[in-house]
Amino acid sequence: MTGILISGVNGRMGSMVAEVVSSRKDCFVCAGMDINTAKKQDFMVFAPGKYEGEADVIIDASFVDGTPALLEYAIRRNLPLVIMTTGHNDAQMALINEAAAKIPIFKSGNMSVGINILSTLVKKTAEIIGETFDIEIVEAHHNKKVDAPSGTALMLAKSASEGLKEMPVYTYDRHLQKKARDHEEIGIHSIRGGTIIGDHSVIFAGEDEVLTLSHSAGSRKMFAAGAVNAALFLVQQKPGLYDMNNLIGGLL
Repeated sequence: MTGILISGVNGRMGSMVAEVVSSRKDCFVCAGMDINTAKKQDFMVFAPGKYEGEADVIIDASFVDGTPALLEYAIRRNLPLVIMTTGHNDAQMALINEAAAKIPIFKSGNMSVGINILSTLVKKTAEIIGETFDIEIVEAHHNKKVDAPSGTALMLAKSASEGLKEMPVYTYDRHLQKKARDHEEIGIHSIRGGTIIGDHSVIFAGEDEVLTLSHSAGSRKMFAAGAVNAALFLVQQKPGLYDMNNLIGGLL
């Protein structure tokens, strides 16, 4: 069986990953790492970077600020790393790309199969009608989410951009502008409130008609399940940077 080390194990998502792993027969949690080292399940929890026992792969469900140190740890231990966290800046992404030359790394703006199929549909739709339709993206999450827009919204914007002939401009703060919308832009809007798990809509607005492609997450469990599947996939791979297209390429 595959031994999974969970970083950020005592957070909401880390706990969900542990729950998903416990329901499977092909993997187990060998240990957790967290700034809160309280033992809440039937495995030990260590401070970040302090676990030196056996493991086959790491799933990171912590925070982006801890990414540089976790990359160093994964490289030192020669362990594949699944990164669930989003909101990385350019410097952090550069570190991830550098690390991927030494260990297998799996990173996706969203671990859901449905979202990644949506991403493909967005690209195809942009290829067909993007030159004559305006594109807007609306995302909604719970009031505890710290990054905005979401990594998934940016992933969808990237997919739409890849379907267009010219690279668009992303517009986040339209309220600061006093002018009509430019066609050569993609508006990205964030909603934060309550316990919304994650809703994403891509709106193609044309003359006298609107096409909306959307996805709604009913539970964090699907993200956790995707991360576990990614971990089992990653232990078979060579160093490199992988994403959901590699995992479910046959479906897309």
